[in-house]
Amino acid sequence: MHLGLLDQQYYVRQPVPEGEQGLSRSRSWIRQGRVRESRLWTQSLCHVSSPPPDSRWVVVADRGADIYEHLLACQERGLGFVVRACQDRGLVGTRQQLFSVARSQPVAGQFCLTIRSSPTRSARRTTLAVSFSPPLALRAPQRPGTNAGKGQSVTVSVVRVWEPGSQLEWLLLCNEAVSSFAQARERAWQYATRWLIEDFHKALKTGLGAERLQLHTGHRLFAAVALLSVVDFALVDLREQSRQQSEAPIEQIGWPSLYLHVLSHYQQQPINTVGQAYDALAKLGGHLGRSKDAPPGWQTLWRGLLHLRHLIVGWRLAIRSTISSSRQK
Repeated sequence: MHLGLLDQQYYVRQPVPEGEQGLSRSRSWIRQGRVRESRLWTQSLCHVSSPPPDSRWVVVADRGADIYEHLLACQERGLGFVVRACQDRGLVGTRQQLFSVARSQPVAGQFCLTIRSSPTRSARRTTLAVSFSPPLALRAPQRPGTNAGKGQSVTVSVVRVWEPGSQLEWLLLCNEAVSSFAQARERAWQYATRWLIEDFHKALKTGLGAERLQLHTGHRLFAAVALLSVVDFALVDLREQSRQQSEAPIEQIGWPSLYLHVLSHYQQQPINTVGQAYDALAKLGGHLGRSKDAPPGWQTLWRGLLHLRHLIVGWRLAIRSTISSSRQK
């Protein structure tokens, strides 16, 4: 598995003028002539176009993407989606609401999943229950100038994933019909991969220090973040490969041969696998690698990459100096 970045948008929130704070939300946006922040999801779909033949793309997103226009755009473009529900939407042909129907389905099975750490909790492994609904047609919501139900409906199956006895619950909107526990569990695993984008943002902010850049204009900040994002994904990709296929050959990470050559010389031992490259980079950043040490953080990996870059610059200067001296002789 390799990671990449298909689209990146920069959105600067503008405060609502004081005279418009009393207007309704829809009238306020129309009056100001602004693009609603919720439309960024649909714009992203336009930027990445459609998948090539004989392939399928699945949009995996958190509750912020539970927007009618976004789900409808995925449906119209033939994109799959697994989106965590935020809105308790109405259903076509019934007075029931989405959440009550999803929570009334019987348990189909259980599976184990590691819940990642957050600022308020430690990582832990738990057993989650899973249920799924038959296909449901989500009623189009009310929009300025139209009543609820006037737009096109969106057909979804809802996979519910929850931890009995706690508040942990995912209600996942899936475009494809789900008819078995295996299919429902697959959708849950797909949603669990969304944590990678959280790691991307964490690495960008805490590791590469995007929020510490002392730039005074928007276009300079956006350009810097774009460059840092490329480096960021290289680090995230390396860490994920080291976790999933540590013994894979070193060529799989796609590093320039000079990087590996300098790193192996600095370590004074050959580097042949993805795991060895990851450990060597972490060691450059100050990670001691003892048996009881926690895995290296993003700041450590970023320091290691910077140190490696400095070593490469020194290596090139040494070669130039040697060539220049030989020519003078």
